[in-house]
Amino acid sequence: MTQPSSLQPPKGNGQTVGLIAGWGDYPVVVARRLVESGYRVFTIGIAGHADETLREISHGYESLGVARFRSAIRFFQRNNVRHAMMAGKVFKHLMFQRRVWMQHFPDLTTLRYFWHQFVTGREKRNDDQMLLTVTRLFADFGIELMPATDFAPELLTPPGLVAGRMPSQMQLRDIEMGWQLAREMGRLDIGQSICIKSRAVLAVEAIEGTDECIRRAGRLCPAGGFTVVKVAKPHQDMRFDVPTIGPGTIDAMSQSGGGVLAIEGGRTIILGREELITLAKRHGISVYAFDPGQFEIGKFQTDRVAA
Repeated sequence: MTQPSSLQPPKGNGQTVGLIAGWGDYPVVVARRLVESGYRVFTIGIAGHADETLREISHGYESLGVARFRSAIRFFQRNNVRHAMMAGKVFKHLMFQRRVWMQHFPDLTTLRYFWHQFVTGREKRNDDQMLLTVTRLFADFGIELMPATDFAPELLTPPGLVAGRMPSQMQLRDIEMGWQLAREMGRLDIGQSICIKSRAVLAVEAIEGTDECIRRAGRLCPAGGFTVVKVAKPHQDMRFDVPTIGPGTIDAMSQSGGGVLAIEGGRTIILGREELITLAKRHGISVYAFDPGQFEIGKFQTDRVAA
């Protein structure tokens, strides 16, 4: 996937930026950080996804359907937005619901750019292809999409033990295997997460999302104690779909019997960190941010990360 250019807007000082907000706390955290840093924030909240709190935080707000790109561009142009970012989850299963185009009727700009993906079927509907189309669409109208993590880098957790006990050697072997498989899944643009126990794969994430993948693993492994591995793509574009966990992830694991949550250090966002740590300790769940280098060299080097 094409990476963003090195062009960065001036820091704060009343500069204008746009935010395209999906579901979850991440857009709210980003919007607050931008405002605190002195930016004027104009937010497009995806209908049925975005938190209404964003109306109060933003300098301007408009709720739009997921297929109303022309309206989104006009909103940004009216407010002199030349740099924007995306944050939050978009429920991709919506595109397969019955009468989806009646619920999210596309404007002509959306139809023109996504015609071959949704009408003729000549192009893939995988994440990378769709996000490339979104990037090209905004760029054609003079709006550059940027990584939201540039404005809230503290959300990217470094390698080390986040909560609970250090994984056992058996669990570390599961993490290594899970990392190898999940990384290949990312390369194929399938999903970010895999559930594994004793080197047997229980569940693989696809369009349903991490939490549903975890719940499926729990149904298949009622004894519990499995490991969840969540990774970035090999060439992750930090503008889009950065791996994210939060208290909800721990809730799904506690309900399903998961024992270890392993994430890729430096390339995974943790939201609600203090609450996540409290919940993990309460339910006896280990959260471990691994350094992929400890697997790439062919042996475990747990002393390389803070325990």
